[in-house]
Amino acid sequence: MITVIPDISLVYQMINFLILLFVLNHVLYKPIRKMLLERKATVQGLESGVEKATADLVSQEESYKNGLRQARTEGLKKKEVFVEEASKQEREIIDQINKKAQANLVRIKKQVTDETEQARNALEKEVETFAKAIGERILGRAV
Repeated sequence: MITVIPDISLVYQMINFLILLFVLNHVLYKPIRKMLLERKATVQGLESGVEKATADLVSQEESYKNGLRQARTEGLKKKEVFVEEASKQEREIIDQINKKAQANLVRIKKQVTDETEQARNALEKEVETFAKAIGERILGRAV
């Protein structure tokens, strides 16, 4: 029952409350606060680890991109060298083919000239015979 007049039970209640507060503080609140602080420290450690891993990942990604860029540049340079060498070889082959074609053309022209000369000589020897035969045909009698 509640009374307005203070009596000794109020003092007992206050002492009981202080003892309970002291016991709860040592048994319950301090261990919970300690666990919360440990958890906070663990989370902060994990967060710093994540930040470090993220920074490492970014630096490795940049390193990978730089390496890829360098490899592409070197590849393009090598490609240009190969294309230049191939063009040079192509020009050399075309020059060789042109020289062979020119030599063949000269040989064929000489051969045609020789054959034409032979044919002309042969026809000149037979010109008189052909003229006589043509004359006989046109006139219709022997010449």
